[in-house]
Amino acid sequence: MAFLYMEAVVCFMILMYFFETYLDLRQHAALKLPTLPKTLEGVISQEKFEKSRAYSLDKSHFHFVHEFVTILMDSAILFFGILPWFWKKSGNFLPLVGLNAENEILHTLAFLAGVMIWSQITDLPFSLYSTFVIEARHGFNKQTIWLFFRDLIKGMCLAIVLGPPIVSAIIVIVQKGGPYLAIYLWAFMFVLSLVMMTLYPVLIAPLFNKFTPLPDGELRLKIEKLASSLHFPLKKLFVVDGSTRSSHSNAYMYGFYKNKRIVLYDTLIQQCKNDEEIVAVIAHELGHWKLNHTMYSFIAVQILTFLQFGGYTLVRNSTDLFRSFGFDTQPVLIGLIIFQHTVIPIQHLVSFGLNLVSRSFEFQADAFAKKLGYGSALRAGLVKLQVTELEFSPLFQEENLSAMNTDPWYSAYHYSHPPLVERLAAIDEPDKKED
Repeated sequence: MAFLYMEAVVCFMILMYFFETYLDLRQHAALKLPTLPKTLEGVISQEKFEKSRAYSLDKSHFHFVHEFVTILMDSAILFFGILPWFWKKSGNFLPLVGLNAENEILHTLAFLAGVMIWSQITDLPFSLYSTFVIEARHGFNKQTIWLFFRDLIKGMCLAIVLGPPIVSAIIVIVQKGGPYLAIYLWAFMFVLSLVMMTLYPVLIAPLFNKFTPLPDGELRLKIEKLASSLHFPLKKLFVVDGSTRSSHSNAYMYGFYKNKRIVLYDTLIQQCKNDEEIVAVIAHELGHWKLNHTMYSFIAVQILTFLQFGGYTLVRNSTDLFRSFGFDTQPVLIGLIIFQHTVIPIQHLVSFGLNLVSRSFEFQADAFAKKLGYGSALRAGLVKLQVTELEFSPLFQEENLSAMNTDPWYSAYHYSHPPLVERLAAIDEPDKKED
């Protein structure tokens, strides 16, 4: 008797939903606490805490509904054979427009086009509610309906332009890869990631935002001086108009080798009135670069990608696996989708491990900034960013920002960045040791 792969996958998905919902309930209870953590008493006013708490609870309620609908749809798609049904329907559509249904690449692209349309339709109500109800209610949304749909259309157009050649290349590689398939797939994705990291900030990001050089002044001089002292090869320093969409803030670095760039959101500059706080934030980010965190993370991703492709090559010809999910053929894309579903348990463990490493990196980067003399400024900046509810990445992850009170189990499982309370305690700890 063949193993019931699909049933096992659906059962695990449901079990993980119940487990994560339990953690969400613990976090929701923590969010309802009416008092600040002791570490933040006297640092954040009760009024600002209440505003943050209300925002957090709103997002938490929304999250419960979103996750419930998602697990219902995902389970139904697998359990009721909607995936193989849709694959057959997409193949039947091709002859109607004069295309060859036997061509796997064309069949796959037709399937993906339908999936993209379905995803946009099902995700749209949640995106609209999140942006124009929750974010607007708490004063964070700055974009209009027109801008929202313009970004949506631009994203779909990019998918239409970039998706077909990438998908076609993967299918050809799998069909002709032979015994070295895993190596070929990894090499292709490696080159693609380098190309996208190069093209995205130059060609794609400007389609959505306007990038202008940071004006000459004290802030620019301080950032350039800091970068020079660390031998960081800073070539360009930009400000992006994040305020056109949201009052959340961001900052990031990109570029290879000796061609590095730093981008600051205009909202970050507006909200951190003290230049030292902004420079301290940049010092934290430069700490990631100096301590090779970015390189370690990139190498880890490449190893995991290779292992995933290696696992895929072991099961891609498994007739039982495909039949369990309702397929009587073995298309390349469907094989990749099915494989991703079957290794979900491993992915959860790997994700948890990566979060632990990431949290360690954040503490190290904070310590690096403090060692440079930015401890007080970084502490003030972190508090200000928390209070103003900024979405600061990679310094922050969205889930960390609104939660001043966090459940330790929820935090350990979900957060790739430590909560504010833990970071402030770590920044203060060396001072206590030195006294």
